[in-house]
Amino acid sequence: MNYIAGRLRVHEYDREAAVRYAHKWAYKRNPRYLDFENMGGDCTNFASQTIYAGSGVMNFTPVYGWYYINGYNRTASWTGVNYLYTFLVSNEGVGPFAEVVDAKDVKPGDIVQLSFQGGGIFNHSPVIVQTGSIPRIDNILVAAHTYDVDYYELINYTWADIRFLHIKGVRKA
Repeated sequence: MNYIAGRLRVHEYDREAAVRYAHKWAYKRNPRYLDFENMGGDCTNFASQTIYAGSGVMNFTPVYGWYYINGYNRTASWTGVNYLYTFLVSNEGVGPFAEVVDAKDVKPGDIVQLSFQGGGIFNHSPVIVQTGSIPRIDNILVAAHTYDVDYYELINYTWADIRFLHIKGVRKA
């Protein structure tokens, strides 16, 4: 996949780099990023770091982009579960973009989002690190922060709603 969309080229998302990053930092914190664990949770910060490891580019559009410069200069989409979803599924500019898919269509490096209460509010963004040959809820393994895990069975979470974000590619100039 390397076609031109407008003036941007669409590149493949480096899933192996994303998964390597997730494994490396699942039980510790990359000092380049602020740890948000005591400020609402670090799961989406970790998911964004992992996506960045696989995409290599941020979107510096004020407010609606997806970037991290430091803990005080970042977009809500970098650390907010629902904001990350909105960015990924609507991004037509620079950076990663995704679509909501069924469990059977996910790959390592994709994101799963969980709603613990329902009502359209999602609370957790684990990174998929491994799947069965045909991905199913009971054979997807994830890495996540806040409650740090790696190779954790998705089925061990209790949720009211679930959605899977398949990263389709990355747009770069």
